[in-house]
Amino acid sequence: MIRQPQSLHSRLSFAALAAAALPTVALSAGAVLATMLPGAAQAQAQPFPSRPISMIIPFAPGGSAEVLGREFAIEMTKILGQNVIVELRPGAGGNIGAELVAKQSRADGYTILLGSLSMSTNVSLMKLNWDPRKDLVPVAGIAIVPNLLVVAADSPFKTLSEMVAAAKTKPGLLFFGSSGPGTSSHLAGELFQDRAGITLTHVPYKGSGAVYPDIIGGRVTMLFDLAGSAVGQVKGGKVKALATTARRRSPSMPDVPAIAETFPGYEFGSWFAMFAPAATPKDVLATLEQAVVKAMQTERLKERLTQIAAEPVPIPPTEFAKFFAADIERYARLVKEGKLDVLQ
Repeated sequence: MIRQPQSLHSRLSFAALAAAALPTVALSAGAVLATMLPGAAQAQAQPFPSRPISMIIPFAPGGSAEVLGREFAIEMTKILGQNVIVELRPGAGGNIGAELVAKQSRADGYTILLGSLSMSTNVSLMKLNWDPRKDLVPVAGIAIVPNLLVVAADSPFKTLSEMVAAAKTKPGLLFFGSSGPGTSSHLAGELFQDRAGITLTHVPYKGSGAVYPDIIGGRVTMLFDLAGSAVGQVKGGKVKALATTARRRSPSMPDVPAIAETFPGYEFGSWFAMFAPAATPKDVLATLEQAVVKAMQTERLKERLTQIAAEPVPIPPTEFAKFFAADIERYARLVKEGKLDVLQ
């Protein structure tokens, strides 16, 4: 172990003695100070990452974001050689956790965000104290995941058409739960009402996991849950899937029809991507991007993404940034056209 001198005066004295003892070696004062200051050598010798990384997931436990995020954390830990620790920071449609990374975290790569569709929609739907386009930078795109329209296993509705017919005869008397205002499960339901010409009553919850007991108990009619968490619930047998919001049926769920088969043109899904604070160094971003890409190429992640019918999005950060900007404009246009209401 190297014993560090106790003061600047002692460091300079030590340097002077060393120079006097070795007259053939020319040492500049700057070089001496750079090598003798505490921690300088250690900082230069520790490439990123040299300690655990926090992955902020801005949603409640049990949802697709947590399921997907934990899978990535496992693989990225192996790739980076440092623990990637998942931290759930739910609330305000994903804004609490996202703002934590954007405005309150150091831009050093040790705090990253698993972002999703709500970052596109909330720019237009909510009043934000931060701007995802300026305060965050994409690390890498991951995938678009569709939603599944699920009802209780003992629901009287066996098909999508039966449910729509009932909604038309009982406007506002069928309830759809969501994981919160502005989330994908909310938006999927709002856009579906518009496309199907029906009126449903929205019941927001704090996370999609909290909706299932009320669906099973008959207090809520349906939920447009992301496939990442819905698939497990369907396999558990307490709920059944009437349809997927993807453009077509998934090979992993061939018996679940697409809503587009009944209402052509309807398509919806939530994208996922990794973000970091905007001022994060480029070399750190490159290391994180490489870890995300390698994780996606593992058999574990490839199988998981296939199970939830995920479709690719642009992975490189520059390409994903264009995709992200276009998605923000898409929802801004829907708000302007009156198809989505601004949330209070």
